[in-house]
Amino acid sequence: MNEVGPRLRRIRRERGATLEALSEATGISVSTLSRLESGRRRPSLELLLPIAQAHRLPLDELVGAPPVEDPRVRSKPIVRNGRTMLPLTGRLGGLQAYKVVQQPGGPGPDPRSHEGYEWLYVLSGRLRLVLGEHDVVLGPGEAAEFDTRVPHWFGTADDTPVEILSLFGPQGERMHVRARPKRA
Repeated sequence: MNEVGPRLRRIRRERGATLEALSEATGISVSTLSRLESGRRRPSLELLLPIAQAHRLPLDELVGAPPVEDPRVRSKPIVRNGRTMLPLTGRLGGLQAYKVVQQPGGPGPDPRSHEGYEWLYVLSGRLRLVLGEHDVVLGPGEAAEFDTRVPHWFGTADDTPVEILSLFGPQGERMHVRARPKRA
């Protein structure tokens, strides 16, 4: 915040504007602008927005907001029993996202249950999902969501790999797909 005042003065001077001209363009008094630039007045959105508009600058640039951190998630794949899980979320806890590639020939259905809620989306291949008394095959573009306290297992439905996106959250967190149902 201490750097905002000097930055405001530098930007105004670089643009060749006087305090009077900026006051006229923003409706902010010359004395208030002067106090902002000298650091004797704390900047507020109410004051900074019209100044940013007058200078035709994004507010972030006007106040010198820090650059956005590198958004890439750098994680190591987890490989087990012919299944490669690539974490897509970088933080622990809460909702977790994975890209999963299951190779054919893994162990057969052995349904397990645990706390949580899961949402699966098939990217390519065919996924066999055993969920309670259901045994279904999902193709590309199909999704399933379920309470993981229900015994479940998933793997390839044939002799080709299957790629899925998996979202897993603690019990009570449910994902919702906003799509129109197919008409019969």
